Amino acid sequence: MGSFSIWHWLIVLVVVLLLFGRGKIPELMGDMAKGIKSFKKGMSDEDETADNAKTVEHRSDETVDAAKEKASKS
Repeated sequence: MGSFSIWHWLIVLVVVLLLFGRGKIPELMGDMAKGIKSFKKGMSDEDETADNAKTVEHRSDETVDAAKEKASKS
């Protein structure tokens, strides 16, 4: 009772094909693949920017409190 037989899966497949049509499913899979590629590219871009990140250098006469005040004012 808990598992599906082959007939259940065939009925589900027929319903999906009737709802989306034969042409729409490959289009959806193509869009999904483009999204995955875009996500991977974004993750690799994020890694590159983290590697090239610049550190903030303070002048020797500037205290940390003065820098915090400047940051909070802007």
